Amino acid sequence: MHKITKILGKCGRITIPFEMRLALGLQDHDVVSFALDGDTVLVWRENVCDKCTVPSKDAEADRTVTLLQLLDDLSPAELRAALIHLSVKWAQMQEAGGRL
Repeated sequence: MHKITKILGKCGRITIPFEMRLALGLQDHDVVSFALDGDTVLVWRENVCDKCTVPSKDAEADRTVTLLQLLDDLSPAELRAALIHLSVKWAQMQEAGGRL
């Protein structure tokens, strides 16, 4: 196991090291979950869309699923991850005076 030491910042924030984000394929705006396992914090990327497809050149023809339909098809864990992600985005927008 590769160990990297980081310092916990204000409000308990910490950055996942670049090497680990790269190895896990984490990108900006990915949804991650945290769990406690004794003294260990487990972090994993959430898959919020099992049925997503890459749009073709005729993207409008591919838009057969609305956002609400997509949300209705999510599992409870995926809904929770989406809610957390959207809550964080909303809070950031409010802090920035309505701009992101």
